[in-house]
Amino acid sequence: MSQPIHSMTAFARAEQRSTFGVLAVEIRSVNSRHLEASFRLADVVREREFAWRDRLRERIARGKVEISVRYEAADITDAVTINTVRVQQLLVAMREIEQLAGAHGEARHTAPLNTVDLLCLPGVLVSQETDMSALLTCADTLFAQALLDFIAMRAREGAALQALVETRLQGIEREVATIRERLPHILEHFRNKLLMRVADAKAELSADRLEQEVVLFAQKMDVAEEVDRLLAHVAEIRRVLADGGAVGRRLDFLMQELNREANTLGSKSVSADSTLSSVELKVLIEQMREQIQNLE
Repeated sequence: MSQPIHSMTAFARAEQRSTFGVLAVEIRSVNSRHLEASFRLADVVREREFAWRDRLRERIARGKVEISVRYEAADITDAVTINTVRVQQLLVAMREIEQLAGAHGEARHTAPLNTVDLLCLPGVLVSQETDMSALLTCADTLFAQALLDFIAMRAREGAALQALVETRLQGIEREVATIRERLPHILEHFRNKLLMRVADAKAELSADRLEQEVVLFAQKMDVAEEVDRLLAHVAEIRRVLADGGAVGRRLDFLMQELNREANTLGSKSVSADSTLSSVELKVLIEQMREQIQNLE
C-alpha cells in the first residue's frame, strides 16, 4: 500500500482554556533539506521538549519546523482559601498560652487576637496553586492534536502538488509526441530545400550524394535516444509518486535528468518548431521542479 506524499509547508494550532489559564500550541514548517526542529516553549512546559522532539522525528522526515507554546495563567489573585487546619492550630496555641499565663498568675499584656489579626498570620490564607500535572497532560494532548492536524495539512498539500506534477508530466508526453510527429516532415523539408539549392546553383547532385546529405542531417537531428530517456524518466517519476512517502530528493534528482535531456534536445534543434518544443519542455520541467522542492 502506497504512503501519502507530504508537502513540507503546513500550519496547525490547538488551544485549551481551563482553570489554570489558556494554553495554545502552534506548529508551522517551511522547506528545508533536512529536519530542523526549533522549540519556543513557555517555561511551565519546557520539560516536554525532548519527548515532543522524539515524537516529531517519528512522524516527519524533512522541513524546518517551529513549535511554539503560549501560556497565559489564570488570574487567581482573588481565588484564596482559608487553611482551616492552620487556623485550628493557632487557636489551640492561643488557648494554651492563655492557660499558661493564668496558671502563673500573669496578667494579659496584649489584646486578644481578632479575625483580621488571625487572617494576617502566615499560612492562614492560601492561594490556589496551578495543578502542574493537569497542565502538562493538557499540553501533551494539545501537542498530539496539533501534530495530527499539521500532518493532515501536509498530506492535503502533498496530494495537490502531486496532481500538479502529473499535469506537467502529461504536458511533457504531449511535447514528445509532437517532436516525434514532426521529425519525418523536417527530413522531407530538408530534402526539398537541398534540391532547391542545387537547382538554384545549376549544379548536379547525384541521388547517392543527396541521400548521404539527408542521412548526415538525420544523424545530426536524431533525438530518438533523448526522447526515449525522457519518457523513461516520466515513467519513473510516476512510479515514485505512486509509491509515496518521502520522495522529494528522488524526484529532485529526476528533474535534473529531465532537464539534461531537454538541453540535449535543444542543442540538436534544426527548426523553429523543434526549438519551441525544447523550450516548452524546459518550462514544464522547471514548473515541476519548483513544486517538487516543496515535497518532503
